[in-house]
Amino acid sequence: MIKIVAQEEIAAAIETLLAAQAFKLDSPEETTVRSIIAGVAKRGDAALREYTKQFDRQELGALRLSKEAIEEAVQMTDSDFNRAIAKAIENITAFHRKQKPDEWFETLLLDVVLGQRLIPLARAGVYVPGGRAAYPSSVLMGVIPALVAGVKEVALVSPPPISPYVLAAAAKVGVTEIYQVGGAQAIAALALGTETIKRVDKIVGPGNIYVTLAKKQLFGLVDIDSLAGPSNVVIIADEDAEPEFIAADLLAQVEHDPKSFAVLFTDSEKIVEGTRRELEKQKTQLARQAIIEQATIMLFQLEGIRAAIELTNKIAPEHLELMIASPQRHLEKLRNAGAIFLGPHSPVPVGDYIAGPNHVLPTGGTARFASPLGVYDFVKTQSIIGYTKPALKNVWKDIKLLAEIEGLDAHARSVEVRFS
Repeated sequence: MIKIVAQEEIAAAIETLLAAQAFKLDSPEETTVRSIIAGVAKRGDAALREYTKQFDRQELGALRLSKEAIEEAVQMTDSDFNRAIAKAIENITAFHRKQKPDEWFETLLLDVVLGQRLIPLARAGVYVPGGRAAYPSSVLMGVIPALVAGVKEVALVSPPPISPYVLAAAAKVGVTEIYQVGGAQAIAALALGTETIKRVDKIVGPGNIYVTLAKKQLFGLVDIDSLAGPSNVVIIADEDAEPEFIAADLLAQVEHDPKSFAVLFTDSEKIVEGTRRELEKQKTQLARQAIIEQATIMLFQLEGIRAAIELTNKIAPEHLELMIASPQRHLEKLRNAGAIFLGPHSPVPVGDYIAGPNHVLPTGGTARFASPLGVYDFVKTQSIIGYTKPALKNVWKDIKLLAEIEGLDAHARSVEVRFS
């Protein structure tokens, strides 16, 4: 659906977008997912085989792919793919190495030692979607930050049959623990463990509504990256932008899913009309036109860039493209967006595949408080506290006072006993 939004409809249209991307806590699929999780908890591998036959129409032998099967997939890929994936791995790894946080320790007056240790998670699970397309890029975005963080064990799950490109990408980053299982049952297996699949500490990677709801229900038993919603993009364009580029980038985002949305904010009537014409022309040339027709594309003509920035911060999009003059000077005001793409030659697919930053981004308006997936998601911290007797003597009465105010007399006694 392509809609040019009139001035008097802007407020209502924005509210419609916000309502559509909000995560539904009472989704009708909740009961199905709860049943799948219970089945995996009770029957383990047998349940995984049953659900895979039911939902993916695949009869499974071994759940885990052999090294020979992975190597065979690697041999099926051509030199062009190998060259492109190697470049992506290099850039993504370099970017994520810059994210690695530091440990620190300090000594105060020789009597107090404070610090923070960083400990990589022991084991992570990476979900790679299947179904409508193959996603080797999702392998790289999920696995590389975990490896950079120092995670020793990475298990990859994906619905069967798994694309050779997905298997080759996994092999090239060193992942050999690959299971041909998808959907809510894969999330349950990673979170709970089965006879074959060892439980993990964290699950990352995008998926459909069943995958997302399984993450939601299992959070607490396992950590997750986010509750992912449909993909989206906002483009802010001035009168010098190119409608052909804008239309191509809007269409690129809504080919993901019928529930995806794409928005253009501009102060130029010429850009709105030019983009509309390009959208109508370009969409007929695309293989996923049926999906695009169900998605939402809205074109807004606003009074200026300032209004566009205000509405963008309200939507908190996953992706934001700035096709405006001097885009960097507006960055300080753009607080809510998962990833920002500067200028006409920085389309979202640059970030999806090759630039280096992670393409697992906050959706559903969660860019108000959430960040892209990164190395920091795969480490935990430990606080270190060391007091000598003179240091504790200097503060024990203050501790006792605060503990007594809170009604915790055992806490107060814990410090008092050392000086009574």
